Amino acid sequence: MHRSWGSKLFDSVNYFLLFLMAVITVVPFLLNVTGSFAAPKEALQKSFVIIPETFSLAAYRYIFSTNTIPHSLWVTIFITVAGTAINIVLTALMAFPLANKRLRIRKPVMLMVIFSMLFSGGMIPTYLVVKNLGLLDTYGALLLPGAISAFYLIILKNFFAQLPDELEDSARIDGASDPQILFMIVIPLSMPAIATLTLFYAVGHWNQFLNALLYINDASKFPIQVWLRQIVLLSQTGIGDSANNFEGVIPPGKTIQMGVTVVSTVPILLVYPFLQRHFAKGVLLGSVKE
Repeated sequence: MHRSWGSKLFDSVNYFLLFLMAVITVVPFLLNVTGSFAAPKEALQKSFVIIPETFSLAAYRYIFSTNTIPHSLWVTIFITVAGTAINIVLTALMAFPLANKRLRIRKPVMLMVIFSMLFSGGMIPTYLVVKNLGLLDTYGALLLPGAISAFYLIILKNFFAQLPDELEDSARIDGASDPQILFMIVIPLSMPAIATLTLFYAVGHWNQFLNALLYINDASKFPIQVWLRQIVLLSQTGIGDSANNFEGVIPPGKTIQMGVTVVSTVPILLVYPFLQRHFAKGVLLGSVKE
């Protein structure tokens, strides 16, 4: 089919803008990666390093010289895995009945869900709730608040609502209960949406540090993002950045910051390829309402 020049121009502009966005997104991370492998002296002399003149593992040796960063990485992995599992299970358990047209109270419940997207109690009331529940300084403070995202709930609810009613009716004729219908029929057919929300929830848990700053006092329970913040603050004080430390034990704070950024980013990047094929399909199907 012949395409007009306007259509070709529109596609060209789109491709250019997408390429520009990709460059803006990828280049800073690549500079972090290359800068983390630069020699201490080179890292201090240059604003940024594209290709290191001297390859060095000084930053990574310093990062892994103690158990602090590896332990915080395992804490973050635990929070991400456990938190994502809680999110997906609770979101599915709430989305399933709300997708059922026979549920009489689903409209009032959906109004409350939408209301929660627009208004919240705020930081201090939330802190008081967490405190009164005895969750301070526990992993529960990082897992339970916000266990269900209203936005993701609506996406999954709309996805469930698009499934044929005949599947549920035939399962009920065969004697299946609601949990059996949900876990044996609905969820297996909704894997694109489940995989997409899993990625969204996981990235949210991996990147969170505000809740840890508010609710966690025990440094052994800090996720890696909190330690990255601490390192950024320390690097701004100039620790390790004097000329006397070029050949010293402590590499420049800038290279340590870059190294921790790489360590905290690569694991979640490795998860994305396994969910990428479900990503676009899950979001588009779950966001369309008949």
